[in-house]
Amino acid sequence: MILPLNRKDMLVPARIFFTKGVGIHKDKLASFELALRKAGIEKFNLVYVSSIFPPYCIPVLKEEGVGLLSAGQIVYCVMAKNDTQEPRRLISAAIGLARPKDTHEYGYLSEHHAFGETEEVSGEYAEDLAATMLATTLGIEFDPNQAWQEREQIYKASGKIIETTQVCQSAEGDMNGFWTTVIAAAVFIP
Repeated sequence: MILPLNRKDMLVPARIFFTKGVGIHKDKLASFELALRKAGIEKFNLVYVSSIFPPYCIPVLKEEGVGLLSAGQIVYCVMAKNDTQEPRRLISAAIGLARPKDTHEYGYLSEHHAFGETEEVSGEYAEDLAATMLATTLGIEFDPNQAWQEREQIYKASGKIIETTQVCQSAEGDMNGFWTTVIAAAVFIP
């Protein structure tokens, strides 16, 4: 017999925090571990999920969010990651967020990883992507060929989107050819 679920039975996160980090090491995996450490999320068992910002979810500061989790805990996150072994190669990883004004509606997170893009360019791209996905869901009309700054004003003027933001980490590849890894993550808290 299948019993109906209520909200308390589901794994719907109540809070979320954003973080980023960079790691450099001769081994690729160790470089990733160092990026996780810099981001403060190395002690969790991370499970990557797709990009829905849950209804009623509240963003909190990283320090608060990490304090609510335990070492070894299975933690769901949306992560962007990039790495290189090429000296001076510019890499970036970004997470964008678009939250609807109506808190019982869901929003969007986006992940973006790129080569040759500055932190500002990658971050804006991720923010734009999340906002555009939410705008199409909410039925906001816009010209996709307009610049992000123009569309951002349209989205916010609609009264349906309360916030768009992003977190991004960029770095240049290590001069000695060590692995350089960048990450950006949105970490869910049950």
